[in-house]
Amino acid sequence: MRALTQLLHFGYQQALACAFPVAIFGALAFTQVVSLPFLPRYDWLLLFCIAVQVVMVYTGRETKDELKVVMMFHIIGLTLEIFKVHMGSWAYPEEAYTKVLGVPLYSGFMYASVASYLCQAWRRMGVQLIDWPPLYMVVMLAVMIYSNFFTHHFWWDVRWVLIGAVLLIFLKSVVFYEVIGTRYNMPVPLAFALIGFFIWIAENIATYFGAWQYPNQVDAWSLVHLGKVSSWFLLVIVSFFIVAALKQVKEEEVTTSFPLPDMKMRSNKSID
Repeated sequence: MRALTQLLHFGYQQALACAFPVAIFGALAFTQVVSLPFLPRYDWLLLFCIAVQVVMVYTGRETKDELKVVMMFHIIGLTLEIFKVHMGSWAYPEEAYTKVLGVPLYSGFMYASVASYLCQAWRRMGVQLIDWPPLYMVVMLAVMIYSNFFTHHFWWDVRWVLIGAVLLIFLKSVVFYEVIGTRYNMPVPLAFALIGFFIWIAENIATYFGAWQYPNQVDAWSLVHLGKVSSWFLLVIVSFFIVAALKQVKEEEVTTSFPLPDMKMRSNKSID
């Protein structure tokens, strides 16, 4: 019974952390069924995403510092979207006033929602990172991962080399989290993989509701290739690093003034 209670509470906290992504999925489904007046669908989605973001901050669901992280990932994601659409990896077939080089501005919020989830889950689960690699290694790895999303169109795709590097660099890294006062842990690479897999599931839902369109979905919707999980696995690392950096910086400033549970990055395996 206790195990079931723990599992249900974990699921509940995860659901709360997914408030932003769920809101976006709801908007995608609603605008797919209901034709809204005055503006194209993508423009309505942008207005909705902005409204959700304002509500998240106004109600305290996100702090102003977390908003900076979310917006940073919005820019990172939008830049990637513009390049990928230009290269024909996927497309946004509907018209919109708020399109930049074929990419509607609301698309950046889908990436931002991943960062929002990480920030929310971090706070709610009392996340701690143990044996986190040196900063320079994580930064170099994140830069190489992000760069490969661009360079593989002109050079070799080294994603599997990068995945191997992730497993090696984070070999000893552990993420601790709390469920009703009980501490659990899992290897950091496994956390990356699980988040990447669930984002892949979300990607299937998003494309089903017409958020964007892969070449094999032009005539009829079909499942997103399972190989995309590896892409999300790598992209999660970039967002995870940005969120982790925020938590570390804020802890080093004035821990007592920061409304988040302890988050400590240590080079040993002990935990208070």
